[in-house]
Amino acid sequence: MTTTTADRSPADRPSAPLRGTAGRSDSGQPASGRTAAADAAPEAPATGQPASGRTASSRTATGSAADDAAPDRTAVTAALAGLPRVVDLLAARAEEHDRDATFPYQGIEAVHEAGLLTLTVSRRYGGPGGTLADVVRVLAQLGRGDASVAVVTAFTLLQHAEQARRGAWPTAGYRRLLVESRRGPALVTTLSAEPGGRPGELPGTLARRDGDGWSLTGRKTYCTGAEALAWMAVTARTDDPEPRVGTFLVRGESEGLEIDPTWDQLGLRASASHDVVLERVRVPADLALGLGPARPMGARAGAAGARPGAAAKADGPAGADAQEAGAAELTRAWHDLALSAVAIGVARAAEAWLVGFLNQRTPANLTEPLGTLPRYRCALGEIEAQLIGAEELVAGLAPRVDRGEPDAVARTGPAHLLATRAATAAVQQAVALTGNPGLSRRHPLERYLRDVLSSRVHLAPDEAVLEAAGRAALERGGRP
Repeated sequence: MTTTTADRSPADRPSAPLRGTAGRSDSGQPASGRTAAADAAPEAPATGQPASGRTASSRTATGSAADDAAPDRTAVTAALAGLPRVVDLLAARAEEHDRDATFPYQGIEAVHEAGLLTLTVSRRYGGPGGTLADVVRVLAQLGRGDASVAVVTAFTLLQHAEQARRGAWPTAGYRRLLVESRRGPALVTTLSAEPGGRPGELPGTLARRDGDGWSLTGRKTYCTGAEALAWMAVTARTDDPEPRVGTFLVRGESEGLEIDPTWDQLGLRASASHDVVLERVRVPADLALGLGPARPMGARAGAAGARPGAAAKADGPAGADAQEAGAAELTRAWHDLALSAVAIGVARAAEAWLVGFLNQRTPANLTEPLGTLPRYRCALGEIEAQLIGAEELVAGLAPRVDRGEPDAVARTGPAHLLATRAATAAVQQAVALTGNPGLSRRHPLERYLRDVLSSRVHLAPDEAVLEAAGRAALERGGRP
């Protein structure tokens, strides 16, 4: 049941497994290591030099905190400079990986070598400390090249960003991840979805005490990048009389862990979002995070107008709960806008193909290309307007979320819904304009349609988002 690389062509096999082992570039040389990892200490950057030319001891506590929070714009700019080349490399092989449903190892290598896979590693760990605004810019571009690579990249970026904000991983465990990131691509994501699982239910995955650690048994589904993950953050409940729920950090090559190749979707076919089966997988005690009383999931707080930061000022247990809820809302906000950016990128790729088609296609009954006709120009203008609106929405909210504005955090759920709808409508209209050529496997437009439709797997149900938005509007009593 475990997947292997044996059935992939030599060009597709990674020169070293991505699950936490040394990666190499296509040339056979060690990967450039433009990551945040260092063997010496968590604070050391990938170059091994002190961040910003200073030793840790030379920084005051206040100055260190300020430096950690602010991104290294030089490093971020250097990483962004490699985007065009990466996008071209992804686009060149996207059709092949989609057709064969093979994982894009070389594409992930290219993202890593450009320094993009660790863009959100905090400066206190030697990373560039990229912001959400940086993330949506990167993912929108990667989505133009290969939506599957963009989605896989997104979840690793989100993990590093959450560690920067909350520091949930133990120092030794996160240092290990960063060291692996220095050697090659080290993918990581949270595994929470379960077959047949419903909101409000406890996880079916069970954690039992095993000596001084834990033993995990269960099945997770929709595990993006499953076959290539270096680490998995697995949600599970304990077998205590009163179960606790937490996150358990699991190595990708752990004994008892198997990948069941269940992913056979319409789109995002190269994302390898298979099931992960855990059978008595051993987890050290220090890699069990956030164990606490089980609580119903409930509706998403503050999804469209509540102020999650307001209640967090309270003292005592209620205040701690509110702070935790606010942190969870911020995590969800990053997820919403990151995945919105991927969908927008796919739609922009579809629009670019459509522009070329309209400029070149001259039917037998015309003497000029279709792009010269007002009808087609207006239809293209409609697509452009939809995508401008989606881009401005996401790009406008992202820096506000970076600044911690509660209203912006609360609006990302509806923003994700609107951006995904706009991207989907844009690609559908492009297909309608092109007719049979747009549906041909000889052209990429039908793949863009399948990918953007499948992006809804990362979107909360429309009814949940809209009901929360309506409830928040009623609670505000009509106030803006």
